[in-house]
Amino acid sequence: QVQVVESGGGLVQPGGSLKLSCAASGILFRLYATGWYRQAPGKQRELVAVGGSGGWPNYADSVKGRFTISRDDAKSTLWLQMNSLKPEDTAVYYCNIEYPTGTPSYWGQGTQVTVSS
Repeated sequence: QVQVVESGGGLVQPGGSLKLSCAASGILFRLYATGWYRQAPGKQRELVAVGGSGGWPNYADSVKGRFTISRDDAKSTLWLQMNSLKPEDTAVYYCNIEYPTGTPSYWGQGTQVTVSS
């Protein structure tokens, strides 16, 4: 059974940092593409970052220079380091793990990030 579990969200002041984690089990993690997405209230889910292993990662313009995606295939884990957080970064953040053909694609349950003073 495949499980994808995010953690690390919380409440942080503007300018602060958080590191999100995404742990996968039940799959051969190294074969899969990985990414982080987010969904703010009343908005559609949007790409935050993809990649994290080899190649060049791809970031949304809004987070470039502030967020870093990384992964460890041996630990089947994906991370998102978020620095210089802004109130507009407030959202539920989701981890996506997807086979390169597009199927199967797995999502975690999401972790809430709130940036507020």
